[in-house]
Amino acid sequence: MSKTPTTPYLTGFDVKPSSINPIGTVTFTDGTNEVTPNQVQCEAYGYKYNKVTRTCSAFKYSSNLDRNISNINNKINGAGNITLANTDNTYIIGQKNTVRGDSTNNIVVGTQNEIANGVSNANVYGTLGEATADNSIVLGGNVAEDLLGERQSIQVIYGIQTTNGTNTVSYLNNTTDKLLAVPENAVMYFHADVIAVRVGGTGTGNLGDYASWVERGVIINESGTLSVSRERDAIKSNGTVTNWQPTGIVSGTNFAMRVRGATDVTIEWCSNITFTQIKTGVAL
Repeated sequence: MSKTPTTPYLTGFDVKPSSINPIGTVTFTDGTNEVTPNQVQCEAYGYKYNKVTRTCSAFKYSSNLDRNISNINNKINGAGNITLANTDNTYIIGQKNTVRGDSTNNIVVGTQNEIANGVSNANVYGTLGEATADNSIVLGGNVAEDLLGERQSIQVIYGIQTTNGTNTVSYLNNTTDKLLAVPENAVMYFHADVIAVRVGGTGTGNLGDYASWVERGVIINESGTLSVSRERDAIKSNGTVTNWQPTGIVSGTNFAMRVRGATDVTIEWCSNITFTQIKTGVAL
């Protein structure tokens, strides 16, 4: 049985996760006693609820011997590290790190870091860094008594292709509907280096027209309600790019990069975004 990292109570809830057993079942606590969560409580903390078994799970358990927690493709150096079910081709150097499972091709270096369930191709370094997105690079700068992800930087890529002049949301790793979640009661400064280049279309301008910007600002999640304060600087451009622009926005409890191109112009967009995060652990 592994204890979950220190987790604050969500607003409106008097229970929270306390431990996860080797097959993924999550046990909650009311601060004194162990509690079996209901569906609302389970899903509020980001876990999956099974209506048939009435259990809350952090990951899908598999007994497949060549993909279980002792997967021979994982390389682990150090004490107290945990790789849960279906963790494949992962490299850990350090102590007390956790990879939650259903993932592949991760690297963890340091102490008490964690890669969330289902996350692949992530790199986490330092202390108490938390990776929640595929292809992310995370640096945790904490002491052992801090919250998981309390102070950390996160680097990700957003991308999309546009063919018109309407506002369009670009996605994490250019994967439809994938966005980076902003933790509850956290504040994040974001700095996005954005480049766009024309690759096709019949509208005004030429192939190879380009523009670049720095889009930056602060996002805050106040007990589940997000807001953003932002600004943008144009850096360099060439050709017909009058209507083009990126804008950092919030979408539910996620960060999104909205972009705008031009009518009948095919544009590829790439945003290299670094987030500097403080997870407060108190209700903001």
